[in-house]
Amino acid sequence: MLGPTGHVDTFSRDGLPPVELQPDYLLDGFDYPDHLNVGYELTDAMVAKGFGDNTALIGNGRRRTYKELTDWTNRLAHVLVEDMGVQPGNRVLIRSANNPAMVACWLAATKVGAVVVNTMPMLRSGEIGQIVDKAEITHALCDTRLMDDLVKCQKASKHLKHVMGFDGTMNHSADLDHLALEKPVQFETVKTGRDDVALLGFTSGTTGEPKATMHFHRDLLIIADGYAKEVLNVQPTDVFVGSPPLSFTFGLGGLAIFPLRFGAAATLLENASPPSLIEIIQQYKATICFTAPTAYRVMLAAMEKGADLSSLRAAVSAGETLPAPIYHDWIRKTGKTMLDGIGATELLHIFVSNRFEDHMPGCTGKTVGSYEARIVDADMNDVPQGETGRLAVRGPTGCRYLNDARQTAYVREGWNITGDSFTMDEDGYLHFAARNDDMIISSGYNIAGPEVEAALLGHPAVSECAVVGAPDEDRGMLVEAHVVLKPDNSATDEMRKILQDHVKDTIAPYKYPRSIKFRETLPKTATGKIQRFLLREADA
Repeated sequence: MLGPTGHVDTFSRDGLPPVELQPDYLLDGFDYPDHLNVGYELTDAMVAKGFGDNTALIGNGRRRTYKELTDWTNRLAHVLVEDMGVQPGNRVLIRSANNPAMVACWLAATKVGAVVVNTMPMLRSGEIGQIVDKAEITHALCDTRLMDDLVKCQKASKHLKHVMGFDGTMNHSADLDHLALEKPVQFETVKTGRDDVALLGFTSGTTGEPKATMHFHRDLLIIADGYAKEVLNVQPTDVFVGSPPLSFTFGLGGLAIFPLRFGAAATLLENASPPSLIEIIQQYKATICFTAPTAYRVMLAAMEKGADLSSLRAAVSAGETLPAPIYHDWIRKTGKTMLDGIGATELLHIFVSNRFEDHMPGCTGKTVGSYEARIVDADMNDVPQGETGRLAVRGPTGCRYLNDARQTAYVREGWNITGDSFTMDEDGYLHFAARNDDMIISSGYNIAGPEVEAALLGHPAVSECAVVGAPDEDRGMLVEAHVVLKPDNSATDEMRKILQDHVKDTIAPYKYPRSIKFRETLPKTATGKIQRFLLREADA
């Protein structure tokens, strides 16, 4: 039963899946009032709690305190209502790289009761148009440096009527900034309901029609009051840094919601390459980092050359399976645990994680807070202990697709089917096998690509690798490894055999890569996630 709403535009609530198609929610311990607004809770409420002088955001060469952020977002909120005509429940698209201005726009739009859609700056007009049409977006705020594709989209859209630019460099030279400077620093936040949709997260890597995941105001606080508090133990003295885009729910949680919920600071980088991360960690003594294993490999190499990353107390591995060699090297080099976990856009953030005091290589850990997990077969039957099956999860957050028939595939019998294959041991620890579409069936054997990758990465000649299934007439599929060698190693037939033998000596011999292709680089997303589908498409 949904609580009261503050929305005038009911499009989002009307687009929720029927109750019987939603997952079971386990909300014990997350008691929020009927009316809740995340924008207020992360700004004005933090000032009222005494955090006004604490640094909230760092970016583009400037620090912003919680009081400054509160005043800034209140001014922006006035512009949204008075000059752009945003009504509670309207969808507002934000287009920007990771910078403080984007966070301020998100918070301001949330304060006025809008449903925010954060988008990647690399999207082009046609891709933006798909999102606009799906969510029937009426308003947009855009970094002026990225305006061209949004203007093209607006011209072709029957929904997008109001577009205004902001200055992501924080020189306040755009229309939104000029108008905001004339507004008061006090704003009466819209009394949204805790069960009002606050955010639409479009799933990354989607082909075809995009899927929009719907998240309530309560959900955005749950991930902080759950994972960030229980696992990270965030303190006001923490400084966050990372590479995930704020347009992904993982990045929004880790680089905005988590720090702002606890009076900590967020350092935002428009170019979050590993060298940039290393520089910022050293400059601002960052304590919590979110990035991909490939970036941590670069950090390890930088530490060998004298980089001082000792300020980091939490290194959270994201986006890719954490290879055991990186896990071991990080502990050896820093004396600290590397945190591994798994989350999903549909559930907003991480729901399974290891802990500082409870971790082991090749283990994702246990469920966070009130989340529960099962390993099931295609018919939702529990598989025997230790066998590979599909991960089913339920907890305080869960999948709600906006007006989408694919809801029935993701939610079954009250459980979220995440698309991941896992095993669970007798002590309840979860061990990742592969994404369901990364399982390779060769001559009747089920082979998990990440397991083969981990074996290859254990060889001193291998810098990076990705393992996929390649079509084969005799075996159906064969295990194919795409390998980037470290300098001073040659891509020869002899090296190919050395690596194949190494895998046979490390894991069951039938899993070895019968095909090895040497490459200069692997295709990756902007966040460092290897794009295995491109490798599979090349084989096909």
